[in-house]
Amino acid sequence: MKEISMRQMLEAGAHFGHKTKYWNPKMEPYIYGERNGIHIINLETTLPQLEEACNYIKRLASESATILFVGTKQSIKDEIKRAGTECSMPYVSNRWLGGTLTNNATISKSIKKMDDLEESLKEENISGLTKKEVLTLSRSYQKLDKGLGGIREMKKLPDALFIIDVNYEKNAVQEALVLGIPIVAVVDTNSSPEGINHVIASNDDSRSTAKFITSLIIEAYSQGKKTVPLLEEIDDEFVEVDSEGKISPTKIRRKKKIIIDKKQAITPAKEEPKAEVEAEEPKAEVEAEEPKAEVEAEEPKTEVEAEEPKAEVEAEEPKAEVEAEEPKAEVEAEEPKAEVEAEEPADKK
Repeated sequence: MKEISMRQMLEAGAHFGHKTKYWNPKMEPYIYGERNGIHIINLETTLPQLEEACNYIKRLASESATILFVGTKQSIKDEIKRAGTECSMPYVSNRWLGGTLTNNATISKSIKKMDDLEESLKEENISGLTKKEVLTLSRSYQKLDKGLGGIREMKKLPDALFIIDVNYEKNAVQEALVLGIPIVAVVDTNSSPEGINHVIASNDDSRSTAKFITSLIIEAYSQGKKTVPLLEEIDDEFVEVDSEGKISPTKIRRKKKIIIDKKQAITPAKEEPKAEVEAEEPKAEVEAEEPKAEVEAEEPKTEVEAEEPKAEVEAEEPKAEVEAEEPKAEVEAEEPKAEVEAEEPADKK
């Protein structure tokens, strides 16, 4: 990250506070003095605070943590949206809906409803609807998108919040404190720094100041994101994590050549069984067809049927046809004997 100078902060107007009659006594350690009825923020304390906040954001990015950007004031909402878009992180730039964090289950249902409305508004789905129905669906979708569009990809609670003007976003601060989520915030002279984990004492109304601070946060996040290990290149099957479930970058070894060797070794192994199956399939068909011919040829003879399959498995297909014909001759030869035996008792009588 590039070095931050006090001149840059002065040019951005970060040293201007609020009128003295609106000040919060808890911000006294961060105030340099007053001029023309306006408090002046001591940038010598703000500079290390901003560096510390950037380092914290960088560390979160290296751990693939989720950061929620919050700022709904008219002068800073565009910068908050830009920060969330460039970092691919959730953001709230219009209005903070009560229960966004503490009642996340209900918010998730609203997000699902918004996704369903978006699907129903596609061209292939509105062909059978009237103009009034399409207009009603469109208005419902726009209303949900305005409040939830920035957090529709937030599948879980964020690991940290970045807020500009904690006074204006007091509901977001309160919910984060209830859930114990760390807060990085820009705090002006009329706000209270209590409950804020990383305070940045600065002007929170100026558009230029918001742009300057958010640009530094985006840069820090981008640098931290570059250090995220690629899971497909990890040496071990199991990734070692710390007590909080974060990936430890120091305990990851990478290798690309071994992964390529594994793919080459797996490819021929998958083809061999196929060849064996193909080779066995004709045999299975022959064995399955031969017993049927035997059953049709001899139904009454059970002893002959038990002996014939063994001979057919060892012999070739032409022999199987000969064996199938032989039992017929035996049956014809034995039938007259049975008639003779049946006639002899009649003669004796």
